[in-house]
Amino acid sequence: MIEFPNHSRSYDRTRHAVRFWGHDSAIEASFFIDEGALRRIQPDARPDESGFLNAFDSNRDRICAAAARVYVRGSRGSYDLVAENF
Repeated sequence: MIEFPNHSRSYDRTRHAVRFWGHDSAIEASFFIDEGALRRIQPDARPDESGFLNAFDSNRDRICAAAARVYVRGSRGSYDLVAENF
C-alpha cells in the first residue's frame, strides 16, 4: 500500500505540474499533478507557482487519495494525475 509521509513537494516548470512522492515499503514513486487538475479541484488557484503549491497543500488529502488509486506497485517510477482523475 502506498503512503505519503513526506510532505515535500515542488513545482516543475517544464511539466507545469506539482511533483510529490509516495512510498510503498522501500519503493519510492514520483507523482505529478498537472495545472489542469489543480484548477479543477481549486478553481480560484492563482495561475503561478505559489498558487499551484498552495492549491496542492490545501487539497493534499484528496490528491493523495487519487494518487493511491492510480498507483500500481512496481509498474513504473512516476505517475501523472490529470483533471480526469478528480
